[in-house]
Amino acid sequence: MKLYRFLSGDDTPAFCHKVTEALNQGWELHGPPTHAFDAANGVMRCGQAVVKEVEGTYHPDLKLGDQ
Repeated sequence: MKLYRFLSGDDTPAFCHKVTEALNQGWELHGPPTHAFDAANGVMRCGQAVVKEVEGTYHPDLKLGDQ
């Protein structure tokens, strides 16, 4: 089955580490990253979709971050 996650966070090194960790766990980038300015909080936000092929059958209770 193919799994999908959307990683998001403030535009800081912590976000880059989050994506790097996912890549090192076998996830692959899916599309380009996205950026948006959060005017209410005065920060830039980032997002990146990742996908991964795994064995098994999908169920909504599946914890995607644990895969």
